Amino acid sequence: KIMPGISFIVQKAFNIQKCRCIDVLAGCSGYINAFDIARKYIITEDCNCALVIGVEKLSECIDKNDINIVSLLGDGASASILAPTKSQKLYYSNIESIGQIGDILTYEIPEKIYMDGKQVYRFGTTKPIENINELLRKSNLTLKDIKYIVPHQSNLKMLKRICKELNIEEQKMYINIQNVGNTFCASIPIALTEMFEKDLLKSGDKIILIGYGGGVNLGSILLEI
Repeated sequence: KIMPGISFIVQKAFNIQKCRCIDVLAGCSGYINAFDIARKYIITEDCNCALVIGVEKLSECIDKNDINIVSLLGDGASASILAPTKSQKLYYSNIESIGQIGDILTYEIPEKIYMDGKQVYRFGTTKPIENINELLRKSNLTLKDIKYIVPHQSNLKMLKRICKELNIEEQKMYINIQNVGNTFCASIPIALTEMFEKDLLKSGDKIILIGYGGGVNLGSILLEI
């Protein structure tokens, strides 16, 4: 269904009487974009809290005969609630879009998802690293200050390559693609949910969220738990 958007369906399902519904179509970094937008509404006191949802049903969008995609992509959904806090917490974001190369990853109805594997891999192993480094420069922090990097779960080879290029141990990056697959914009909130369930995150920890993909879009957020 194209209209109404998913956010309106969620509002109806929870019977929320007054809210602002926004659907963000930004590929695999959609959760990052939505998270940053929601925070801006909260800090300007335009809203009291926000429900940020990442959800994908990729099984309906793929060619079951495309071996480059069918074994990688999965369905998934997860959400975060954002609200004001009395304590001052660090927050920095670095979000950008490069529509000029958006044709490397496309989905046109009634066609299926198309991916230029070579170009997507090149993009996914270079631009996120540049983006994270710029985020660290903005925050005056280093990777030594960061407890975890929580990435969009693109594919295991790409994630390992990013770790190598950033010169960090793989344990510093939370990876769960081997269990849930690539769920596009749902992958980061799913990972965060698992991390909280495993008690991996404590108050005061600094983490980086990084999303990259269709659009093409990429963005990172540095936040303090």
